Amino acid sequence: MQDLTGKPAGDKPDELTAITRSGQSVFMSVYKTKVGDQCWLITITWCKNMLLHGLSVSIDGPHVETKCKVELKPWYFWRKQGSKSFVLDGKAIDVFWDLKSAKFHGETEPSSEYYVAVVCDDEVVLLLGDMKKDAYRKTGCRPSLTDPVLISRKEHVTAKKKFSTRVKFHEKGRFHEISIESKNISTDHGVDWEMEIRIDGHLMIDVKHLQWKFRGNESISFKKVNIEVFWDVHDWLFSPGVRHALFIINLTSPAAAFPAASPAISWSSRLASPGSTEGFDASELYEFSLFLYAWKLE
Repeated sequence: MQDLTGKPAGDKPDELTAITRSGQSVFMSVYKTKVGDQCWLITITWCKNMLLHGLSVSIDGPHVETKCKVELKPWYFWRKQGSKSFVLDGKAIDVFWDLKSAKFHGETEPSSEYYVAVVCDDEVVLLLGDMKKDAYRKTGCRPSLTDPVLISRKEHVTAKKKFSTRVKFHEKGRFHEISIESKNISTDHGVDWEMEIRIDGHLMIDVKHLQWKFRGNESISFKKVNIEVFWDVHDWLFSPGVRHALFIINLTSPAAAFPAASPAISWSSRLASPGSTEGFDASELYEFSLFLYAWKLE
């Protein structure tokens, strides 16, 4: 893996934990794309603290050693327009970005007036943002014949009691808000904890006695979409300091059955191998996994 300067760069989970605890939001989206006859995974990471934004693009080719990472750290973010070229698995890759006029509206990801494009074999294999005409003009390349598929998203968010995020139930559908709120209620026997999970304001999961049910899962259906929710809030309740809970939200179409495997097994099987083309058909059912790390502030 390489960074923007071409030097090796590895994953740093301890560093990620440190910046998250300091109040920085991190959103990671993984897209499955088709390059030639192979499937590659492209990870787009946006981060935000109180003052600055950062962006990195990580590409995983069909082999373990074919990885590259283009990173615009917050202190380099004055370079809001540019490109980076490198060779990955024998193929020329170009990453273009234009964030000069990007509108964030207080969020970690920009909402408009930007683009991030990944180009290979004279095709734009991944294009994010609303400035598509500008991106195609800058790259001078045609759109890919196969649309990329968002297969997972990882978010680190901080709050005191209520956490929220937005997801799409279908590849081209609208966004829906998922909110998670924890409550402590005084009773004759002491303090009782509860947790509510809502979609677009509708109460979908209500967990009573959370201190006994700090790990669990539940299947629900909303607007003809099957949703499996896993939660682990142990550290919220029993660990001192700023700790995070983990929520895994798997979405599938009504025709697809939920796997009986654990969340980790479900996730690994869904990712499959980057070099595999099996199941990468435009008509396949939409499946998506959200990993939400909810950091609770005191």
